[in-house]
Amino acid sequence: MSQSPQPAAPAFEPMPLPRALAYIAASVVIGLTQGIAQGFVSTNIPQIAGDLGATTTQASWLMAAFLIPRATMPLLLIKLRTQYGLRRFAEIAIVIYLAVALLSFSIFDLRSAITAQFFAGMASAPLSTLAFLYMLEPLPPAWKLRLGLPLSLSVIAVGPNLARVISPALMGDAGWNALHLMGLGLAAFSLALVYLLPLKSPPRIKVIAPLDLVSWVLISIGFGGLIIGCVMGPIHWWTETVWLGWLLALSIAALTVAVAIELNRASPLVDIRWLLSPSMLHLTVTLLLFRLILSEQSAGAPRMFQVLGITQDQLVEIFAVISVAGILGGLSLIPFMKPHRVPHFHLVALLLIAAGAYMDSQSTMDTRPEQMMLSQAMIAFAGSLFMAPAMMRGLLAAMARGPNYILSFVIVFLSTQSIGGAAGSGLFTTFINQRQAQHLQMLREDLMTTDPQTAQAIAFRAAALLQQLPDAALGRAQAVAGIAQDAANQAYVMAFNDAYFLTFLVAAFALCALLLHILRDWLAAHWPKSSPQDISPEPLK
Repeated sequence: MSQSPQPAAPAFEPMPLPRALAYIAASVVIGLTQGIAQGFVSTNIPQIAGDLGATTTQASWLMAAFLIPRATMPLLLIKLRTQYGLRRFAEIAIVIYLAVALLSFSIFDLRSAITAQFFAGMASAPLSTLAFLYMLEPLPPAWKLRLGLPLSLSVIAVGPNLARVISPALMGDAGWNALHLMGLGLAAFSLALVYLLPLKSPPRIKVIAPLDLVSWVLISIGFGGLIIGCVMGPIHWWTETVWLGWLLALSIAALTVAVAIELNRASPLVDIRWLLSPSMLHLTVTLLLFRLILSEQSAGAPRMFQVLGITQDQLVEIFAVISVAGILGGLSLIPFMKPHRVPHFHLVALLLIAAGAYMDSQSTMDTRPEQMMLSQAMIAFAGSLFMAPAMMRGLLAAMARGPNYILSFVIVFLSTQSIGGAAGSGLFTTFINQRQAQHLQMLREDLMTTDPQTAQAIAFRAAALLQQLPDAALGRAQAVAGIAQDAANQAYVMAFNDAYFLTFLVAAFALCALLLHILRDWLAAHWPKSSPQDISPEPLK
């Protein structure tokens, strides 16, 4: 990648402690603003569908509409920030977010809700960057990566879980409008903080080229198609919906054309050659793998409890524990955050994920949220242990090659998180649906009405229903339906256990691979190296 001139970073000037704390508080508020907004939608899709008069399947488009711009907008954000100035970037970004929050009150049907969610995802994309920058602004250079990185990432990650804690109370009071009011209040508060606490801007420099926009459109089409496929694939089923296949084909074609363009540019938007280097491929696979196995928390336990009839109100405590565990994971990194310790952090994270997933794989029909608090807290703690060290390693590798490479790494990091999250949820759901169908088939074969135990269970339930249903035939039909529903729920629990155990196996495999990698590096560092002077020819006989 050719090096274009970059603005010099302004010299660090220590801030008074109260002002420094204000910048850190602004980072927390802005980070929670965008995270909670995303969590409100993903948590309350069934309730939102009811408010809009739509089915849950139709309302799932809301998540796709929100995630697409979240995955694609970061491609331009860094260059926009460099060309138009950091302060202007921050002010315009937060004003747009406030305007979108106001737009949410004009939602009256599913179509307007999808449109509003698309603009909400577009407007919230800069907020992650702003939360990160506000956390780093008051910190001296030695503490930016050690303190600022884990804190900012932990705050950003905790938002969706925190939304599950507070949304039941809000939805119970005023439905979806309460969520809009909460989002509007956070946006207005963030707007005030951005104007009261301006960020220092380096000199502006023109960095956007016309071909950048062409590549961005192509990459956006590719990423958008992949996200829609991952969200809607398990719902409409992959092989039964023709348009899903065409959409995924279009996505691959658009990404292929974008790669061809970028490989032939002197100053590409994304340095494909560097991203295909062994070290970056290793980091990309690591980021994607962790994001996939961490989907166990977002797509696993909440959905299993939904199948078991657990309401959102009953999940408040477990997600409060998960939120606290995620923050504690970020805080625990601060005393030990060093580049050479990244493999050790990932080692501990994999151990925690493997242990937590194995504990979850022992679930039964009687499992309740309090019984999974420890395992889910371990997984949340592990997520924080992984994310900040991985980003630190990538940022250091990018900065060692030059400022232009930072954009390429940021794109890799954010795209693996956005697309990896959607792909992880989609694959997790697909696996569960397949295993549930297989388990249900086996259970139905065991629950034949000619089986004495099944007949006894039906008779027992029918007798219990006699007081409510005097008609014996109707009572027997209700008893059979109840047993069939229990079998379906049992099949789902067994399918979730299979998915948890698969997560355990993947984490254990990654743990073994990491141990071998650490062992290889240790042998390379301690193995005696021979020099040409040490090798003397044998004397001639």
